[in-house]
Parts: sequence; C-alpha cells; structure tokens
Amino acid sequence: MTSFRQALVRTVVVAGLLTISSSLTGVWGTDMARAAGALAIGNCGAYGLSYDFPQPEAANAAALARCSGDCKVAAPMRGNCAALSIDVHNACGAFGYAAAPRLGQAQNTALRYCYRNGGKDCVIRAWVCDAKG
Repeated sequence: MTSFRQALVRTVVVAGLLTISSSLTGVWGTDMARAAGALAIGNCGAYGLSYDFPQPEAANAAALARCSGDCKVAAPMRGNCAALSIDVHNACGAFGYAAAPRLGQAQNTALRYCYRNGGKDCVIRAWVCDAKG
C-alpha cells in the first residue's frame, strides 16, 4: 500500500506540474513569441529602436517616439532583428537598413545596401532584436 500511495502522490504532483507548465507557457512563451519591435529611421543617421512590445502598433509608436526629426518605421519586427548602416564620413549621405531572422544577416544586408547606395565607409549605426530574433 505504501508504494501505491507514493505512485499516486507522484502522479498527482506530475499532473500538477504539467498544468502549471502549460499555464506558464501560455503566459510567457506565447507572449514572448508574439513580441514585436521596430526600427525607425530619419534624416542624417537619426534612428529609434523598440523591442519586445506586445503589439506591433505599440512597437512602431515607441520607435518613432525615440527617433528625432522626420522619421518613418523602416523595419517592423516580429521574431527577428533589424540593423541600420550609415557612411561614417557622411551621416546625411548613403545608408542602408534591413530586417532578417538573425542579427548578423540584418547587419550584413544593411551594410551591403549602404555601399550600394554610394557609401564609401559604411558602419552599423544601430541594431535591435526582439525576443525571438
């Protein structure tokens, strides 16, 4: 009878832990999977970043609020990364930006676009990843 009770207790404990685990996944895992972010860009290398917002609209508004000047959301994000590249010798000149599943991909693509747009010495000015990027 003692081993039966121990098995019963173990079963109840495991069932309880599985219930708690599925609740936490719903609270943390799902919300984080829906994390949103944005990269806003403006004139002469101005930028604003946001990440891990629950809704894309909130992420876009936060990125725009952090950007000075006439800015626009260049890269909305959902489970990825974004990067901005500028010509270090002429911040008001060539630039490039990109969003990609991984940070390195976003940075490389942003640099490539900066050079394609006439940049001579392009560098990463800003980057951001949300919870899953």
